[in-house]
Amino acid sequence: MSHLASLWTQLIAWVSTHLVEPAVVFLHIADTAGNPLEISEALLIALLQLFIIGFIFRPLETLAPAERWEERGLTRIDRLYTLLMLLGLFPLFSYLVLTPFANMLGGLGGEAEAGPAVSSGLKHWVPWFEDHPYLLFLVYYLVYDCVYYWMHRAQHAIPWWWALHSMHHSQRQMSCWTNDRGSYIDGVLQSFILATVGLAMGVEPSEFALLGLLSELVQNLSHTNVRFGFGRIGERVLVDPKFHRLHHMVRDPERPSLHNCNFGQVLPIWDILFGTALYGEKIRPTGVSDPMVDADNDRGLVGQQWQAARRFWGAVRRPAGWKLGEVSFGPDYAPIPSDEAEHLPARADTGPAGGAPAA
Repeated sequence: MSHLASLWTQLIAWVSTHLVEPAVVFLHIADTAGNPLEISEALLIALLQLFIIGFIFRPLETLAPAERWEERGLTRIDRLYTLLMLLGLFPLFSYLVLTPFANMLGGLGGEAEAGPAVSSGLKHWVPWFEDHPYLLFLVYYLVYDCVYYWMHRAQHAIPWWWALHSMHHSQRQMSCWTNDRGSYIDGVLQSFILATVGLAMGVEPSEFALLGLLSELVQNLSHTNVRFGFGRIGERVLVDPKFHRLHHMVRDPERPSLHNCNFGQVLPIWDILFGTALYGEKIRPTGVSDPMVDADNDRGLVGQQWQAARRFWGAVRRPAGWKLGEVSFGPDYAPIPSDEAEHLPARADTGPAGGAPAA
């Protein structure tokens, strides 16, 4: 084990010396981008994550699929989203935007010009955490995950935010690649909310990046198209594929509020505590019933981003876009309460996009 740890350290140092340090010098951001070793470690973790998704989660979808598809054409765009996020957008945003943002607010646990590092956040309020970094990280994660839960509920309840988040839910073929499918406007908004909470707790930018990467991996698993979960006890400890698939189910007109469930990112405890947990339902098709949002499946990455932005602008500039409730979108991108949107054309679950639960 110590040999593997040594190899990992050497690999981080090599990537830092030969890739990261020249890049930050070339971009003239060496003073604001953070520790090159931490950036290198995040990039290597992202590569490891891609390996796990592609060579573990993806084969599981073939062995035990929740839904059987004649072909996986709709999943290709999600694979592109994942590659862009893990190998480019996430590390760039974490270290080129969030780290300077933290420094602008005074830095976190940084070294003062004439003295030692100054504790902030939880370490300042509870000095005991200084000597218990793993417990401190666990507390960070609990708060991070709870904030995400309430933010996720807001994404579904506020029409202008749903206009963006709905792109993530439009996928009819939810797979191990689907987690990173989403509006980049929404992604920036989420990141700044979570980072602000992290800064208030005293989370270092490098720790925030690690929080995000760990959450990413669990969410890649929870989106995987498999029919098994973690068992009666495990599914109440960690969000599993069966639990999260119910969150992505298409709206059932006979039980229109059924899909408003299972908002947890990694820990289902928040759904259990706040009454939104749903267990025991059969596997259902994923996607959305709103035909305007469902049309995202016929678009490429640029088209999806553009349509999500148009939905957002159509909602945020109207009073209806700020009124809490579930909505669909009309031809002029105006949000329409879902109960009043029955005149809109129904989604068609036919052709290669369609699927059926596995036997």
